[in-house]
Amino acid sequence: MTASNGRTVRDLRRENRAAVLRRLYLDGPMSRYSLAPATGLSSGSISNVVAELLAEGLVEEAGSVDSDGGRPRTLLRITPHSGHLIGVDVGETRVRVELFDLALAERAHADRPLPTRGAGHRDRYDSELIAGHIRDGVAEVLEAAGLSPDCLLGVGIGVPGIVEHSEEGGAVVHCQPIGWEAVPLERMLRRPDHLPREVPYFIENGAKTLGQAEMWFGAGRGARNAVVVLFGSGVGACVVTDEVQHGRAVEWGHLTVRVRGRRCRCGALGCLEAYAGAEALLERWQEAGGRPPSDTDEETALTAMLAAAYPADGGDPDPVAAAVLAETAEYLGAGLSDLINLFQPERILVGGWAGLQLGPRFLDSVRRHALSYALPYPSGRVGIDLGALGPDAVTVGAAILPLADFFARGGRRLPAGPSPEPSPAWRATLGTRLA
Repeated sequence: MTASNGRTVRDLRRENRAAVLRRLYLDGPMSRYSLAPATGLSSGSISNVVAELLAEGLVEEAGSVDSDGGRPRTLLRITPHSGHLIGVDVGETRVRVELFDLALAERAHADRPLPTRGAGHRDRYDSELIAGHIRDGVAEVLEAAGLSPDCLLGVGIGVPGIVEHSEEGGAVVHCQPIGWEAVPLERMLRRPDHLPREVPYFIENGAKTLGQAEMWFGAGRGARNAVVVLFGSGVGACVVTDEVQHGRAVEWGHLTVRVRGRRCRCGALGCLEAYAGAEALLERWQEAGGRPPSDTDEETALTAMLAAAYPADGGDPDPVAAAVLAETAEYLGAGLSDLINLFQPERILVGGWAGLQLGPRFLDSVRRHALSYALPYPSGRVGIDLGALGPDAVTVGAAILPLADFFARGGRRLPAGPSPEPSPAWRATLGTRLA
């Protein structure tokens, strides 16, 4: 049977199930009585949907609350162990793989270190090496949790660069700074001995998955317009507006901040990333006469730079390290002012390992420079703060991608078949918390 708007009865049932699952996930536990106004469904529809979800084990009872003079109302919540998700962060120093239950509680994790600063970026990001780390990490976390691959609802992966989604080859990644030119990452991961065909992959830009996590669970919750900045070896950003509720990754790090300036690792001159990324920051410290530790990873080297600029023992600071950090704060502030002028966000949140490491020391300076360079009207309405979810926010955001698809399907798993296709509605589901 088809409704007047073209939707079938099956479509309506799926949408009703999706609405209940989303609301329980984001605002639960909730009673049947509270679900009706929250979802816009009738009490009869709520009863039918909840009965189905309870019977399937997707929803469980979670205590009760008193009602106004009547019997206590039973609370409902998503059953955590009814499904599992994997989030992957292809970072600058490691590939991190985390296994979550349906409540996004971590069940296991695996870290696959990448070569240290002594290796070139292109060697560090060899695509076959990265794909192997992801496959091995997925197998490791499943084994650690004692789970079969059949339990997975999907694998979400945050990567650097621009992600192109094609029907033939799945997700293809373009990231010139690390030497990835049309890398067919999804096809590389699809091996018969790896995961069942019905387990989908969701591959997106890492700044976008970071933004998704902060908007659903972190410092962006409740904001309609925000920019979430990923500050690591390079820099990127995710823009969330009324028009783009599920977030859009922007190559903010390759905005030109100085004509004929330093050469960026993308090959262009004067990019923000050539001045404000952690890799460039350490290079500038060395060029100015500083002595960053050699043969170590960037996180350790940046820790050494901070210790030199701000000695914990109260000794004399390294003037070179302090000057480079101060200049970097101004470049970042100028870069943020462009985001303020272009998108007029309510909030700008700074995340990524380098942003979280540097933030407590120089966020005030970055904020001051950003507001001085931006136009008065939008700068007077924006808050600039650190993200709330810590260094693993990218993996949490990556795991949200298959979770959103699962909800968009009304809690139905993908059918077995040669080419699993995500639900067309999954991106709309991502925007649920952002509205």
